[in-house]
Amino acid sequence: MLKKIIQLKLKWLAKIIISKYQPKIIGITGSVGKTSTKEAIFAVLKDRFNIRASIKNYNNEIGLPLTIIGSSSAGRSIFGWFAVFLRAAKIIFFKDKKYPEILILEMGIDRPGDMEYLLDIAKPDIGVLTFVGSVHAEYFGSKEKLRQEKSLLIKSVDKNGYSVINYDNEAARKSILESKAKVISFGLEEKANLRAQEIKYLFEDASAGALSGINFKIMHNGAATPALLPNVAGMNAIYAALAAAAVGAALGMNMVEISQALKELVSPKGRMNIIKGIKNALLIDDTYNSEPQSAMAALGILKKIPAKNKRIAVLGDMLELGRYSEESHSDLGKYLFSLGIEDLVLVGARAVHIGQGAEAAGMPKDNIFHFSDSVSAGLFVQDRMAEGDVVLVKGSQGMRMERIVKEVMAEPLRAAELLVRQEGEWMKK
Repeated sequence: MLKKIIQLKLKWLAKIIISKYQPKIIGITGSVGKTSTKEAIFAVLKDRFNIRASIKNYNNEIGLPLTIIGSSSAGRSIFGWFAVFLRAAKIIFFKDKKYPEILILEMGIDRPGDMEYLLDIAKPDIGVLTFVGSVHAEYFGSKEKLRQEKSLLIKSVDKNGYSVINYDNEAARKSILESKAKVISFGLEEKANLRAQEIKYLFEDASAGALSGINFKIMHNGAATPALLPNVAGMNAIYAALAAAAVGAALGMNMVEISQALKELVSPKGRMNIIKGIKNALLIDDTYNSEPQSAMAALGILKKIPAKNKRIAVLGDMLELGRYSEESHSDLGKYLFSLGIEDLVLVGARAVHIGQGAEAAGMPKDNIFHFSDSVSAGLFVQDRMAEGDVVLVKGSQGMRMERIVKEVMAEPLRAAELLVRQEGEWMKK
């Protein structure tokens, strides 16, 4: 009951603040890539505009209003929430000359009706659709119903705004026809309005000695602009950068200016970060969350990174897939075997199907190991790892796969700096 009262008060206050200050709203949704895209857009715009972006995972009915107000969650503290409401009242009754001219808001959905609720608080001037996959499909009944819910963001943008849509994702691409606004599509495919070409991962060049970094060219309006992302490793970072470039273009920035800004892009914690492991091994920390397409992309990067010894995939359950769960896990196992990855460590009941898929494709049973929890798996990986190994760790948030990374990273004292879910409330779970 108390949570509901707080939620409604936050909504009411946030709507008043939006009405008073009328900032430009950039709304971001998608099954994966929301936070990476938010960070990329922030990197592109921060030196040109007065902006504020969602912090942490503030993308729901509580987090989104808090971003608009400019406060952190007070948790279970009544006095803390009173301070949040007081801050909001101050912004409403007194002019805040420093209030952002642009708000970058993640809009996450779990169940039907969530997007409508968020859009009632803040209607975007620029809507960004990153990718539509299978996460949360169990609450919608089908992927199409999930797509329709996410597409509400695009439909909400009026004709004077912009819709920024991932052209490579077939489900997202359908929203192009549903947009009243001007559309800037992005991706790798030729028909995308803004696309990446000549992609080169720095770790593929042994002479470069770089653990991460990506070179590519941004193609837009017939011109090619070189871009360097020195601090990232995964394909998702390229899509995030392209989405950010599209937003920058919509706001009048040129590609040279955008390319320079993207050099400062850093992957958020738990999103394809490369970390030094024990025994001179290399870790790919992708533990923030997981769903089928992002897991396949992560495995693709694992395959690309040169390994002096073997490659190990440590994969946890992919949650909230509903009726697509068994098939999706099995398909991931088959794909993993096709890449020639030597060892497979699994965590959780659903991950069993990854092993079954890999074994059916031809992976030796002796190379597949299964654990019920991440702590046990972490101890096993610690023992199994050898010098020169490259280890990918990935799973849904509820599987707590970051515990494995902490167990096998070379500098565990830096866990709070490098890993997700190191805050007090998470450590107690």
